[in-house]
Amino acid sequence: MIPLHQPPLWRQILRTNFVHWEKLADFLELSSDDRALIDPNPNFVLNLPRRLADKIEKKNLKDPLLQQFLPTLSEKASMPAYVNDPTEDSSFCKSSKLLQKYQNRALLICTSACAMHCRYCFRQNFDYDQQGADFDKEIDIISQDSSLHEIILSGGDPLSLSNEILADLFQKLSKIPHISRIRIHTRFPIGIPERIDPPFLKILENSSKMVWFTIHSNHARELDDEVLASLARIRKLGVVLMNQSVLLQGVNDDIQTLKDLCEKLVDNGIIPYYLHQLDRVAGSSHFEVPIEKGKWLISELRKQLSGYAIPMYVAEIAGEHSKTPLN
Repeated sequence: MIPLHQPPLWRQILRTNFVHWEKLADFLELSSDDRALIDPNPNFVLNLPRRLADKIEKKNLKDPLLQQFLPTLSEKASMPAYVNDPTEDSSFCKSSKLLQKYQNRALLICTSACAMHCRYCFRQNFDYDQQGADFDKEIDIISQDSSLHEIILSGGDPLSLSNEILADLFQKLSKIPHISRIRIHTRFPIGIPERIDPPFLKILENSSKMVWFTIHSNHARELDDEVLASLARIRKLGVVLMNQSVLLQGVNDDIQTLKDLCEKLVDNGIIPYYLHQLDRVAGSSHFEVPIEKGKWLISELRKQLSGYAIPMYVAEIAGEHSKTPLN
């Protein structure tokens, strides 16, 4: 007999995430020398979906997927330019869950929860509202500001919310006449593609607003057949799919890796939207790639790929009116 209140499949899978470094180290058969480089008490806790861990090469601490998620002692390096709030998000909050930096659009910080914890996450120290998924205040602010035309659902990861909460949020946004677009920023399908379930697809299908769906992938190995199949179901609804990446040392800072990623994206109907220069959040200095190298990588991509396959190389500079193009 199936339990009456059994959680959806994606929540059950989420519970299998690696959250203890010792278990992950055992699973990946890391040596004692490798284990000595792991931070056992990081400020930002380990959180890695099992299916992403399955893709990581055993006995290889330098695997580009592993480096994105494993807390290491490199994070303890104290660098003056690396701070808790590198994008100064806290300065642009219109409420505890609504953030506006740019004209015509605002960011709804839906939740602090994520399917995975990226070590370079610029919002890992954000002062999230922990009072639950009540967005009435934010909906009221949005309703009264006719200059807003686009609402971006972010977090954390908005797909950490239940389908019931997301459906209610979409319904409320659909009643605001000056909102024409809803954009979702998520990494969830990369680790748990089962999150793109029929109830969620129905939310997208029923939306009266144009929906843009932005994933975050840094490496082509993250995009396996199951992940791409889940995203294809979204694309078939007429939803625009985009990807944003962060340029990371040792992960994707070579021409072949970026080319493979961009080609895999466009071959599956996903626009390579942004390649971000690292936001200098505290503990992430070991990931930074020099801007000149980033510019060179983009110039080399232009020689090998069609224009639509080239992401815009940008930096987030606090106080500017938009992302700043670097290429």
